[in-house]
Amino acid sequence: MSTQDQLALLERAAQALRGHGLTVSVQKDHRPVSLQQAGTWLRVGNHVCGLDYAAVVRSRLKRGAIGAVVNQLRSPDDAGGPLPLLISDHVTPSLARELWEHRQQFVDTTGNVYLEGRGLYVFVSGRKRQEKQRALLASKAYAVARLKVLFALICDPELAAEPLGEIASAADVTGRMLSAVIAELKQRGDLLVDGKRRRLNGRKRLLDDWARAYALGLRVKTLSARYLVPDVASWSDWLPNPERLRWGGESAAVLLGCDLQPGLLTLYGDKLPTRLFIKRRLEPAGPVAYENLLELRKPFWGKSLRVDGPLGTVAPSLVYADLLATGHPRCVEAARMIYHTRLARLFPEI
Repeated sequence: MSTQDQLALLERAAQALRGHGLTVSVQKDHRPVSLQQAGTWLRVGNHVCGLDYAAVVRSRLKRGAIGAVVNQLRSPDDAGGPLPLLISDHVTPSLARELWEHRQQFVDTTGNVYLEGRGLYVFVSGRKRQEKQRALLASKAYAVARLKVLFALICDPELAAEPLGEIASAADVTGRMLSAVIAELKQRGDLLVDGKRRRLNGRKRLLDDWARAYALGLRVKTLSARYLVPDVASWSDWLPNPERLRWGGESAAVLLGCDLQPGLLTLYGDKLPTRLFIKRRLEPAGPVAYENLLELRKPFWGKSLRVDGPLGTVAPSLVYADLLATGHPRCVEAARMIYHTRLARLFPEI
């Protein structure tokens, strides 16, 4: 099993734990350990207590081998360190019972789990693996749909309480994809249900997770064209029609109050008006051009979703994500400012 596959399985297991209402943080530890997936540590807990674990990934468990696995996990070399937490793709009821009898704590990607210590006790068994659902969640189409749904909810948190059809329209996704995303968000604890009413569990972690995933996955798909701009400094005089074009990235950050000199202009819209080409003498940019540039990016949301920020910008959450995606220190600092002035109220650091 490759390291990438192990990390993916670890993340799905962490999501399953969050679905039980537990908090989970994953980190790398500098101390060498002898366990497989060495150096990956988890803190799992609730509002009262927490437990530290050393993550041990085993993709498949077989009956008759549990004793050997448990014996391997309890190496004398690891005495005094965090308890080993066995992480697997799926633990059947019989295997769960056997692991419980050995007092070997575990979690799988479907939510079967055994945790015990410091006043914390969780035991869930019998959840079945759904192959079709797993294939859907692993697809690229699902990854894009998830980002689009999350963006719609981040832009308009009250949308979470609306009928599913309205959410699908705002996010521009199919009903099948939306149902899968909603189920995952509930499992992760990012979408809470009170009776029949849904609400977004807005936290900075959710905002940052979305911004990171957007930069790695969806953002590259939004780029329509790049143009050379002879006079970048004049961008504030362009006054594009906000019904068709909205500023994003560094230029939007300036309009939102950041002290920043844009090095790259970004407009979100389907196309640029001819007058802009003529008046601003725009020309297509070659693949190696990296200065005096304007990016045109395609909107990736549904027409019913309001993503308009103040002063002709896209939503502050999208500006925030665009700035972080550049990796430039000045843009990252601007992103922090936008978080504190525009987003912290809805997505607090808790």
